Amino acid sequence: MIDNSILRNEEKAIFALRELYGKYGYKPFKMSKFEEYEFYIQNKDFLVSDRIIAFNDTNGKLLALKPDVTLSIIKNGEDIDGFKQKVCYNENVYRVSENTHQFKEIMQTGVECIGDINLYDIYEMIVMAAESLSLISDDFVLEISHLGLLSSLLDNICKNSSFKNEAIKYISDKNAHDLARICDENDVAENDKNALQKFVSIYGERNNVLQELETLDEYVNKDNMNILKTLSYMLDNLSCSGKIKFDFSAVSDMNYYNGIVFKGYINGLSQSVLTGGQYDNLLYKMGRKSGAIGFAIYLDLLEDLPNEKAGYDVDVLLLCDDKTENAVLINTVNDIINNGKTVSVQTADTGKIRYKELKNIKGGV
Repeated sequence: MIDNSILRNEEKAIFALRELYGKYGYKPFKMSKFEEYEFYIQNKDFLVSDRIIAFNDTNGKLLALKPDVTLSIIKNGEDIDGFKQKVCYNENVYRVSENTHQFKEIMQTGVECIGDINLYDIYEMIVMAAESLSLISDDFVLEISHLGLLSSLLDNICKNSSFKNEAIKYISDKNAHDLARICDENDVAENDKNALQKFVSIYGERNNVLQELETLDEYVNKDNMNILKTLSYMLDNLSCSGKIKFDFSAVSDMNYYNGIVFKGYINGLSQSVLTGGQYDNLLYKMGRKSGAIGFAIYLDLLEDLPNEKAGYDVDVLLLCDDKTENAVLINTVNDIINNGKTVSVQTADTGKIRYKELKNIKGGV
């Protein structure tokens, strides 16, 4: 049995999350550390960063260390009527760190459901996302958005793609001031500008958000509204329901994502530790007919969480010397360990090791 006290935050998360996903029927998916470089170049817009570590294989083919897991899962899957591919993974990806701006090996865990996706699959994915966050910390928030709502609103107001892209950026940043500015620059009618500003400002408790959205009825797609209402009702029975919010600033690349998207935050971390959503558009671009939804947790961020550490390195510092009988030393170490304590055998107390108890058997027979 593994002692949790010796595990790092990300290691604890891996074991707990693997057990969680297995309960929902998600099978582990294992893949190579690298793919053909051209494969990632063709789908670089989906990647967090287009900076990729590449190298030549023995046959001269250009390969790349894996910067993403989802693309490999899609590439190695197939469309089967009536079947949903449900996989989970713990894989290292190789990306440029936002903090150091250098390449970093990042442990990432996540789940993917690929097939004929329905509302239950979306619900199940959000439940797993919320339960994943709760396994890491009780103090979390999961924010849900619907890109279909945002898209229908922007299609009604934005006159061109550059205006639309700018608006998406400011909505993502919750920047109502610059959103109003570009509306004025593009001669947007006052009521349309007010609708956009209201959209970016409504977030929080789900029922309150839904009531606010009703006032934008002429701008938003009713089918997507009904999906949000039904989904919210399904989530009401969860013990952590109050921590699942609606926030339409949770925006992902609309060239690949569609429908429901979500982000998870943990108190103490400034970045979202979990991101996910429906990405049917990505499958279509890769020649697949299925729909898909999934999420990933960036375990490297958990390194920044406070880690409760004992005020000592071992329970017992055991001192011995050349005169200590081997049998005495071995028996003493075994007795300490069998009593559930940790021990470090040293010849002197140098101050480098923190301990609760000092035991000296120098010269012991």
